[in-house]
Amino acid sequence: MISQTARPRFTGPDGFDPATADLFSHNALHIGASCERVWHHIVEATKWPEWYPNSKDVQIVDGTPTLAAGSLFRWTTFGLPLESKINEFVPYTRIGWFGYAPGTSPTFYHTWYLQAEGGGCLVVTDEVGKGKDAKHLRETDEALMHRGHDLWLAMLRWISESN
Repeated sequence: MISQTARPRFTGPDGFDPATADLFSHNALHIGASCERVWHHIVEATKWPEWYPNSKDVQIVDGTPTLAAGSLFRWTTFGLPLESKINEFVPYTRIGWFGYAPGTSPTFYHTWYLQAEGGGCLVVTDEVGKGKDAKHLRETDEALMHRGHDLWLAMLRWISESN
């Protein structure tokens, strides 16, 4: 069920504007669990591969068990090895990170926004991509990122509502 509540507009750092992006994905889902429980599963990034099949080999560089403000993590998603750095971190509400091939400038920006709603949590995820990888993804399968994020939300719902 997608909420009819006014959704927050995507706000990202300079250079990551959906209107000028090479690729943009917006997904939203209501989850029948508290935002605190949902948040717990989002920040336990090293456990994503246990329930989200589009993530592999997630490692938080400093070895901590969960993401935090400023965390750097490495992982594989959509078949691409990435490095990501947390840029926004508001517990139980918002987390945003840059994504990039190791050693390069950021080319993706991904956010999660959580809002208590109807006895559960509205979860909105947005991602802006720019550059050759985003263009290639759009040209080969424009909806791939959207489908991947739908799956991530569906699996997040499953893990949050069952644990």
